[in-house]
Amino acid sequence: MAAANAHYYATRDPLGQHGDFTTSPEISQMFGELIGLWAADLWDRAGRPDAAWVELGPGRGTLTADALRAAAKAGFVPPVHFVETSPVLRAAQAERVPGATWHDDVTTLPEDCPLIVVANEFFDALPVRQLVRYGGGWAERYVACQDTLFLPIAGKGLPAEIIPAGLRDAPAGSILETSPASVAIFRALARRVAHQGGAMLTVDYGYEGPAIGDTLQAVRGHAFANPFDQPGENDLTAHVDFATLAAAASLEDVRLSPVVGQGAFLRALGIDARAAALARAAPERDIAADRDRLTVAMGDLFKVLAVSAPTWPEPAGFGPAGFAA
Repeated sequence: MAAANAHYYATRDPLGQHGDFTTSPEISQMFGELIGLWAADLWDRAGRPDAAWVELGPGRGTLTADALRAAAKAGFVPPVHFVETSPVLRAAQAERVPGATWHDDVTTLPEDCPLIVVANEFFDALPVRQLVRYGGGWAERYVACQDTLFLPIAGKGLPAEIIPAGLRDAPAGSILETSPASVAIFRALARRVAHQGGAMLTVDYGYEGPAIGDTLQAVRGHAFANPFDQPGENDLTAHVDFATLAAAASLEDVRLSPVVGQGAFLRALGIDARAAALARAAPERDIAADRDRLTVAMGDLFKVLAVSAPTWPEPAGFGPAGFAA
């Protein structure tokens, strides 16, 4: 999965109508604007420190461009850091966010200031391991190549102790997914936030696990494809286990928000008011349809989790109140 996605993202811009999929920032400017105001509000209540903006896997740079345009109206104009390896996408990001600094991974991010980190549909593209129940035991699922055809096969047996106790006796054929890469990156960033100050906002499709289920999928041309067919030519993703990410972050000295749906989060931040304002300014656009796609169609499947430094205020969007007055 890692090798296939590395080739896939390095060789194309997969976003938009002529690509393979569309993300929330590409649906409507409202998504990025509200996240920018979310960051500006938190920064303001933290005392307006010299903080840096970080986006993981920023696509075309649309989210950051929209976010910082809105945040600038509140005085938040931070230096921008992108964690991105694709030369194609770096070029697109440079057009929308001139002056950004790029990083191949999170280890080279600034260490001398608070970080406001945003990860929208980033962790779903990181590789997963699949553990499969076979008869009376468990084995890791591997991928084999036979006559140029890629197929899933069972590897060596695994000790039952590595499977959560409540899932060990699952029916034969059951699949449990784990993502060690996601856990490592999430915990590393939580440690940074704890030591440097700031917050991290993660938005992705997923669930609160651990849970049984095969969520590995491939998308090409806005339609589902066989994930084992033409590796490197399809977008491979798996649903994000938010409970496991939260558990990893809890090992650091950080504050964790509850996990909420994207719809509830955006409504708490005022998407209805923003949609109404945009509709008045541009009545020819179907703003309501974009809002409903973000809050209804994607509202429950997509989850939101925030990690913040204990010395910083609680982030908005995770309770009955929206932005601070």
